[in-house]
Amino acid sequence: MAEKKVIAIVGATGQQGGGLARAILADADGEFAVRALTRNPDSDAARQLAAQGAEVVEADVSDETSLTKAFDGAYGAFLLTSFWEHMSPEREKQDAATMARAAKTTGLTHVVWSTLEDTREHIPLDDERMPTLLGSYKVPHFDAKAEADGFFTDAGVPTTFLRTTFYWENLLGPLAPQRGEDGRLVLALAMGDSELAGIATEDIGRTAYGIFTRGTDLVGRTVSIAGEHLTGAQIAEQLGAVIGEEVQYVPVPFDVLRAQPFPSAVEMGNMFQFYAEVPQFNAARDLNAVRELNPRLQTFQQWVTEHKDAF
Repeated sequence: MAEKKVIAIVGATGQQGGGLARAILADADGEFAVRALTRNPDSDAARQLAAQGAEVVEADVSDETSLTKAFDGAYGAFLLTSFWEHMSPEREKQDAATMARAAKTTGLTHVVWSTLEDTREHIPLDDERMPTLLGSYKVPHFDAKAEADGFFTDAGVPTTFLRTTFYWENLLGPLAPQRGEDGRLVLALAMGDSELAGIATEDIGRTAYGIFTRGTDLVGRTVSIAGEHLTGAQIAEQLGAVIGEEVQYVPVPFDVLRAQPFPSAVEMGNMFQFYAEVPQFNAARDLNAVRELNPRLQTFQQWVTEHKDAF
């Protein structure tokens, strides 16, 4: 049997990278093998991947030497940044540039870079609909990733740009339905009547696997993904149907979200306003095209059913 092509996965113990690692490992007859990159190879998640057949390698996206060593001999890599660990768009760009240099140095055949749109192409910095942040951004964790796309292009790294979207897993955490004073469950989202493009994080990894299995067909291309486009009212209705209890959708004004007392409130308000007011975002996410790459793409109802006990 031919030796398998190694995919080095940044964030292999996290959501997106973990989804890709599991997709590769589940396909025993597939052409790829997993090299899981992690800062902590002794973590439970890393040990679990190793037990399933992954090669676990210690590496840090801020350390070019460790990345170059980790990429050496690999066919391809799945790359992402962890904005919410430090909330610094400048740090995010630095880490992306470091990964691009390491990918170029080691001559990877195919990189899939997890990225997002540049919101400023649709809502310029002088557009007063939403505040400008840090003097340079409308939604920093979108815009910095979009700027970082250029590092891969300029370095000549053969890259597919995988544009992600809202994680449905957020509905299990900070955006989970809350019980109101009257005892009813309330889903509060700053989406008005607009449709939100959401996806299960597992499907981001599975779609990345679909991109790799296409060979280099999608190098130089942008693949924008979602699992389903649903309004807040539809999300609440489907959620309620699965958990067996009515969930009421309450649209939150963008400025009300921006005024909340948590560190990323203004950025979150801007992000949801971008989702709600820029139709090109959803239009770029053709669900049929995503399903061609990932036949197991989950609908929201399928995802909720799988996570019913967590609500």
